[in-house]
Amino acid sequence: MAKAAFHKHQKVWVEAVGAWAVVERIQPIWAKGFDEPVRITYDVGLGREFQAHELAAEAPSNAEDPSQGPSWRILRARNKWQAPEDCPHHPMPGTFPVVVTDAQDWGGWRVPGAEYDRDPLRIEEQARVIAAAPRLLALAREVAASVADMPEDAPPEMQRLASQAEALIRSLADQPPPPKMAAE
Repeated sequence: MAKAAFHKHQKVWVEAVGAWAVVERIQPIWAKGFDEPVRITYDVGLGREFQAHELAAEAPSNAEDPSQGPSWRILRARNKWQAPEDCPHHPMPGTFPVVVTDAQDWGGWRVPGAEYDRDPLRIEEQARVIAAAPRLLALAREVAASVADMPEDAPPEMQRLASQAEALIRSLADQPPPPKMAAE
């Protein structure tokens, strides 16, 4: 079975053409009797469809810098409970967001279908916020550290932001107490 190697709007290097392009459409090719596509091609706007082996992904900007945190990203999963024509009010009919938090595209966050259908714009925003969380945490740490180095030189507004950033970092580090078990 085929899995998508690239996502929509991703910048890729097209080896056959020798140019950068952006994935415009992911086109799965289905075969009767299979639950997943047997092959996937990518439309990058260059006049023909390309297969994954003909494309190369742009190196992520935080790949060389471990201080930027893990690479969480949004993948699009096929909406198995509704056909695209049944949900034209969705931002991307036929798919829903899945935030993966593992390098192997495992683990992460997804939402039940009924909840996505109720308010897809809110769920799409939540997915973007969750995917950006490691970068936002790195930003909060950087703000707190920059003011901590020279607190007397920082303007009052930066001191206030650094204080909020430190409180946020502490709240994430705090472990919640274990749940209390009901007496038997």
